[in-house]
Amino acid sequence: MKKIIFLLSGLILINCSKSGGEKQEVKADLMEVLTEDKVAYSSAAPISPPPPLSVSEKPVSNENGTNKEIDTQKKTDTISKKIIKNGEMKIQVGDIKKTQNQVNEIIKKNNAYIQKEEFQNTDMDDNLSLIIRVPHKNFDALINSFSDGVGTVLSKNISSNDVTEEYTDVAIKLANKKIYLEKYRDMLKKAATTKDMLEIQENIRELEDEIDVSEGRLRFIDDRVNYSTLNLNLYKEKVRSSATSKIGFGSRFMDSLTEGWNSFVSFLLGMVSLWPFFLLIPVIIFLWRKWRSGKKNKN
Repeated sequence: MKKIIFLLSGLILINCSKSGGEKQEVKADLMEVLTEDKVAYSSAAPISPPPPLSVSEKPVSNENGTNKEIDTQKKTDTISKKIIKNGEMKIQVGDIKKTQNQVNEIIKKNNAYIQKEEFQNTDMDDNLSLIIRVPHKNFDALINSFSDGVGTVLSKNISSNDVTEEYTDVAIKLANKKIYLEKYRDMLKKAATTKDMLEIQENIRELEDEIDVSEGRLRFIDDRVNYSTLNLNLYKEKVRSSATSKIGFGSRFMDSLTEGWNSFVSFLLGMVSLWPFFLLIPVIIFLWRKWRSGKKNKN
């Protein structure tokens, strides 16, 4: 009886050991399959861009151990007010050339420069248009100098545009794009396949274009903020008034005769230009008479 019990116990132990070994083999095979699937998925998955960053996200450490995002936050917080000032003035003067010399002295005194100059000489007036760029701090002084002593101010329009919010927004986005660019460059070094390299290089190219545009926009805003723009128009009227003109009656009488003769000549030339229509009048009269005589004969 004891022998039978020992035999049964031995069989039970052998079966248990086999089942445990089979379970371990199944688990090992399953782990190998899962590992192979994971590797295949990671190699076949497309390259996706890193998640977007914002100022409120957790800081990202750079090689020196400092936080790039905190540095970005500090830089954007210290951005001063960005105010763009523009102005337009129209001044009536007595002598364009004399006033232009005076204007050049005022421009030189305020460290400004002329960006564009345009002169028009018509029968009615003389016009000198200047586009002046002046340092932001000297803008008000330049306006006051032109308002006092240059001539009679006919119109003046001064405007200020606060672009601080736009400048800050572009600066933050630019800083984040530069962080993205560094990440993509690190990914490019670790790329395993040609497909991954091409996708990463395309993302890098797009980011570099966007960074160039953002940097150009910031440079443009800085230029408009640092140097204000003034459109100055110097105006001299040529029309002579009989009540205020010092020219004698004889000169004005001769001018009137001349204007009358010029008007007559213009009228005569205008009539001459209508000669084709004058040639049609006899033809129209002839046809009308022929039609009328034919109608009388029928009656």
